[in-house]
Amino acid sequence: MKSLLVQSGKPTPAGATLEHDGVNFTVFTRNGTRVFLDIFENETSDSPYFSYEFDPSINKTGDIWHVKVLGLCAGDLYLFRVDGPFKPEHGHRFNKKQYLLDPYAKALTNVSIFKNLSPDYAPPVDVMDIEFAKTMSAAGFPKCIVIDDTFDWQGDRPLNYPLHHCIIYEANLRGFTKSPTSKTLFPGTYKGLIEKIPYLKELGVTSVELLPIHEFDAYENTNVNPKNGMRLKNYWGYSTISFFAPKASYAASTERGGQVTEFKTMVREMHKAGLEVILDIVFNHTAEGNERGLTLNFKGLDNSIYYILSDPQKQYYKNYSGCGNTFNCNHPVVREYILDCLKYWVINMHVDGFRFDLGSILGRDSKGTLLPNPPVLEWIAEDAILRDTKIIAEAWDAAGAYQVGSFPGGRWAEWNDRFRDDIRRFWRGDDYLATAVATRVAGSSDLYSNDGRKPFHSINFITSHDGFTMNDLVSYNGKHNYENGENNHDGSDNNLSFNYGFEGPTSNVSIEKTRSRQIKNLMLTLLLSQGTPMMLAGDEFRRTQNGNNNAYCQDNETSWIDWSLKDKNEEVFKFVQKTIAFRKKHPALRRPEFFTGKDVSLNSMKDITWYDEHGKTPDWSKLNHFLAFRLDGSMAEIIAEFDDNDFFLMMNSSTKDVTVVLPSPGAEKKWFRCVDTSVPSPNDFLMENEEETLEEQGIYVLPSRSFAILISK
Repeated sequence: MKSLLVQSGKPTPAGATLEHDGVNFTVFTRNGTRVFLDIFENETSDSPYFSYEFDPSINKTGDIWHVKVLGLCAGDLYLFRVDGPFKPEHGHRFNKKQYLLDPYAKALTNVSIFKNLSPDYAPPVDVMDIEFAKTMSAAGFPKCIVIDDTFDWQGDRPLNYPLHHCIIYEANLRGFTKSPTSKTLFPGTYKGLIEKIPYLKELGVTSVELLPIHEFDAYENTNVNPKNGMRLKNYWGYSTISFFAPKASYAASTERGGQVTEFKTMVREMHKAGLEVILDIVFNHTAEGNERGLTLNFKGLDNSIYYILSDPQKQYYKNYSGCGNTFNCNHPVVREYILDCLKYWVINMHVDGFRFDLGSILGRDSKGTLLPNPPVLEWIAEDAILRDTKIIAEAWDAAGAYQVGSFPGGRWAEWNDRFRDDIRRFWRGDDYLATAVATRVAGSSDLYSNDGRKPFHSINFITSHDGFTMNDLVSYNGKHNYENGENNHDGSDNNLSFNYGFEGPTSNVSIEKTRSRQIKNLMLTLLLSQGTPMMLAGDEFRRTQNGNNNAYCQDNETSWIDWSLKDKNEEVFKFVQKTIAFRKKHPALRRPEFFTGKDVSLNSMKDITWYDEHGKTPDWSKLNHFLAFRLDGSMAEIIAEFDDNDFFLMMNSSTKDVTVVLPSPGAEKKWFRCVDTSVPSPNDFLMENEEETLEEQGIYVLPSRSFAILISK
């Protein structure tokens, strides 16, 4: 054991900071009266080998308690304890026996609290319980790791592509390579993702959005799969324990703090390949739960500040997250913590952006009221360091807030669920959706133009981790979640899906052809609409979850990417790959400004012109299953890159063929077919210099359930 000496320390920076002769520790508590630092020899130590009680006369500045311990170095382990009033009715839950994680810890040991929790452990609920509650053993509690931030970035910086150039790919880091079919050396890890960089480049996406990689406990879920009796897990990770710490079990390395180096290496290598890294981050709640939940960090440090509590009975928690508690995001202390965290991931870890789960919660005040100008959202949007960082909101919460198109705070992009639902319904064949779809494919100006935002602030998606995969969207009429252990009551019933004649997998060739065509239609709509497209990992080769639309607990083959499907469904993969390349090649398909419906390029042609099947201006009140529009590619005064071709796009979601009257291709030009989803592969998508000249320039027969694109040359 080390011989340690103590100095008064300094109040900044926050957390544990490695210095040449030791480590400076700081921790915040306003209502706590005594603070203890405990140093442990190893991950399974049941008690510290060194403890220090802070002296408020020398180890406290304002509400920051600080101490420097000489002799400590990178890899050493520590926890805090805080004493004070245990008065839940006043919002205070201090307990000097309870070990606490440092909220600023940059790494934790790979120990599961919930897996190793004693069956008779009972967290204190009221003032009487604290005397009788079992104290959680330090051996079964993760320790914070002192980290050396030194890393050879080799000149790397965040890429920060403009949003309108991005194609986002949402993936679960573990599930992306965990299956043996991934054929990676380090499955389910940061290194495993590095191994798949060539595939991501082959596909053509620009940005990978990872489901939460911040420390969470997979064993928090105690449900059992009724089919096989196995305990289910928290697979998605939406229950954060430590916001600064990359998840240890996602690292191939078993060295203390190795997850930090491995994560940085992953980001560096992704950037070398031109791929951005966006993190899904969950500031709306934490893993501590409600009054019956565990104390891990924030509850024991200053519960009344970090959480939105009921009033006047402050022993209870407001639950706008649906997960037991709600982070008090607009309290100045919590606000500063959130900003510190985001800047750490940008400065120290080089990430390119964040997607904020249940983002509307960040707009609530300490009483839970939605604010018109939430300070934390404005701070994030206007922070000088984060200015080029992508910030994407899930613009709703679990308590009824819905702010799609009106999310406050300035430059925020939003998940556009209106796009998802309108496009699903249209291609399913619902009546009179063409007018709504016209608005969506043109960038959703009804949502984003009024407050000065642009088409790229609409994050367009049809599928995400939450819900059906693209394959299941066209293969199931209803959810099949029985293996989640909740009697199929979990997950949404509003899937807007259709199975085309048979529920689930089928050997019927006709049904399978229809499903593949519909996936092509959906993908084409997603990737060629104005706005920023986001696709779900594996959709490009028909990944299935067997009809499970809420696979949050399925850390198994149900959720893991089955890479054998890439060869099985190569036709769909090639189509998606070509569609991505097509979008990237043609700036007319990713405009930074909304359409005006006017001639903006001085060529006597409107930037967008809508048509019915007769070649006339459509009667929007009667437009049903058909939608067509012409794009003017002459945009030199808007986009400095280069002028583009003109395009004519036709969408037919009916079960009948449509004969379409075509507009003029322009003086001395002809129409060429580049895409028609009704045509067998590989001629369904013809790339540059392969396009088919139309024999009849005046009409085009568009078969049922198909999408065609013509290019003028």
